[in-house]
This record gives sequence, structure tokens and C-alpha cells, in this order.
Amino acid sequence: MDASNPNIEATEHRQRLFDGMARAVAAKGYGTITIADIVREACVSRRTFYEHFDTKADCLIALYESASRYALNALRSSIDPARTWQDQVDEAMGAYLGCLAGNPILMRTLFIEILGLGSDGLAARRRVNLEIADFMLKIINAAEGAAVLTSDMAMAVVGGINELVLQLIEQGQAQDLKMIASAAGALLRAVVGAASTDRRA
Repeated sequence: MDASNPNIEATEHRQRLFDGMARAVAAKGYGTITIADIVREACVSRRTFYEHFDTKADCLIALYESASRYALNALRSSIDPARTWQDQVDEAMGAYLGCLAGNPILMRTLFIEILGLGSDGLAARRRVNLEIADFMLKIINAAEGAAVLTSDMAMAVVGGINELVLQLIEQGQAQDLKMIASAAGALLRAVVGAASTDRRA
């Protein structure tokens, strides 16, 4: 670490706090952890925690948004416009789920513990789900040359995928998330196929 650069130091401390939060939540659950647990896992001081966050809830939401943004970037970077939308979505879902599976400790935080924050947690989750749904809309409707997929349909697909992820987490198989990529792709193709048929009728 370059201690002479305060921005680098702050970034490293923030990442340590994210890692500490994830480990503390995985070990004890969000409801029972304290800031002392977080800073102990992060190997930083309480003062450092309060330089970045006011509460443990603020830290959890920031962790959720950071990890989700990283996974969404993996999804977007996998896009190859030269391929069909079906192939693009399959590749993107595989990349997204593979990125999530790369950190099983974080999975429970992202898909279960965030809901313990009530309306703030739900709002954070909604923002991420909307980004994924918007991605589907952009790729599919551009390829179809028409607004075949609606916002509600896209969100329903995202909700279905989230349920598949939650099921694996509950079964202790978070590291195997890529195994549902084919089911997620099949669900989306079925929804688009039905929507296209209705549009032509």
C-alpha cells in the first residue's frame, strides 16, 4: 500500500471493511454482528470504520452495491453484438452467475441478509434487479427490432432467477451457481417466445 496516497489507503480500508462485513455476516448473521465484529474481521480500527460509514447498515448496503456492480460489469462485458440475443443472454447470465459464485461467502449477504435491512435493503435490491431487467430489455428488443419484452416481463424473469439462486444458497451450493444458467436462459426464451406469439396474434 502506498501510504503517501490517501485515496489508495482509503480504498484499501473500504475494501477491508467490505471483506470484514462479509465474513462477519457469514459467521454470525447480520442481526447479531456488531461494528466490533466487522473491524476485527477487517483488521482496521473503529475510527477507520466511522471514517467510511455511520452504521453497520450503511456498510452492508455499500457492500451489496459494490459487489452487485462488479457482477453486473461482468455481465455487460460478456456481450458480443455479433451473436444472436439468445447467445448473448446465455453468455451474459453465465458470466454474471460465475462472478457471483466466485465468492460464496458473499452470496448469503447479497441475497438473504440484505433483506434484513427492511425498506433500505429492499430498495438496494430493487435497484440491482432493475439494472439486470433493463439489460435484458435493451439486448432483446434491439435484436427483435420491436418492444417484444416489457419491463414487467423482464422483472418477472429476474425474480425467477433470484429464486433459483436462493434455492442453491439454502442448499449450501452457492459455488455452483453457473449450473442454473441454462435454466435462466430457457426461462427468458420461453417468456420472449410467448410475448412474440401474442404480438403476432
